[in-house]
Amino acid sequence: MDLQLKGKSVLVTASSKGLGKATALEFAKEGAKVVISSRNEEELQKTAEELKSVSGNDHVHYVPCDITDYNSIKNLVEKTVELHGTVDVLINNSGGPPAGTFDSLTDEQWQKAFELNLLSFTRLVREVLPYMRNSGGGHIANFTSSSIKQTLDNLILSNTYRAGVVGLAKSLSQELAKDNILVNTIGPGRIGTDRVAQLDAIRADKLGVTYEEVKSSTEQNIPIGRYGKPEEFGKLVVFLCSSANTYITGQSLLVDGGLVKAL
Repeated sequence: MDLQLKGKSVLVTASSKGLGKATALEFAKEGAKVVISSRNEEELQKTAEELKSVSGNDHVHYVPCDITDYNSIKNLVEKTVELHGTVDVLINNSGGPPAGTFDSLTDEQWQKAFELNLLSFTRLVREVLPYMRNSGGGHIANFTSSSIKQTLDNLILSNTYRAGVVGLAKSLSQELAKDNILVNTIGPGRIGTDRVAQLDAIRADKLGVTYEEVKSSTEQNIPIGRYGKPEEFGKLVVFLCSSANTYITGQSLLVDGGLVKAL
C-alpha cells in the first residue's frame, strides 16, 4: 500500500525518545519531511542523526521547543513551515504528568499538568490550522494513554487531562471535517518506553518488590503476553495520518495488546 507520505510535512512533538521518536522514524521511512522537537537540543540532534541514518531520509530536522510555552510553540510551527513549506500532519505528544493520588498533589502540579498535557495540544492545533486549511486538509493525531478508556491507579492527573484531550479531539473532528482535517486520539497501553519503565519502578518501590516482578505480573494480564514495541504504535499512527485514511476521524483507539477490558 502506498501511503503517499513522500514529501509530506510532519511535525512530531516530544520526539527525542519514546513513542514520539518511534513515530517520527516510521514517517521518515515513508519519505516524509519530518521535524522532531523536545526541550533537550542535544538529545534532539542525536535523534535526528539516528533517524536519518536508519531511514535513509535526509529530510529530518529538529527544532527545540518547550510546549508549555506559547511563544516556543509559535516558533516551532514557524520554523517547520520555513523548512518544509507547510504542516500536513501534526502529532501532538507530551511527557506524562507526575504520578500521585488526589491528596498528594498541589495546585501547582495540577496547573503544570494542564499546560503540558492539554493546553499545549490546543495551542499547537491553533498554530497549524491555517496551513492545513490553505493546503486543503491534513491529519492531527493526539497521543494520550490507555486511561482514556479505563482509569489508572495513582495517575489522577493523567486520567483527568487525557480525557480532556479526547473531548477536544472529538469536538475538533466535528468542526474541522469540512476542511478535510481528520483528528484522532491514540492511547498506548504498556509499551516498552522509558516512561513505562519509570512507572513500573515506582509501583515496584511502593509494593516492595522488584521491577522485574512488576513487569512480569503486568504481562500476565496482557492477552498478547508482552509489552508492545514503540514501532508497533508508530505504524498505526502513520496509517491514520496518511492518504490511506480518508474516513476515520474523531476516534479514540488503544494500542495495548488487549489489556484494557472496557468496551
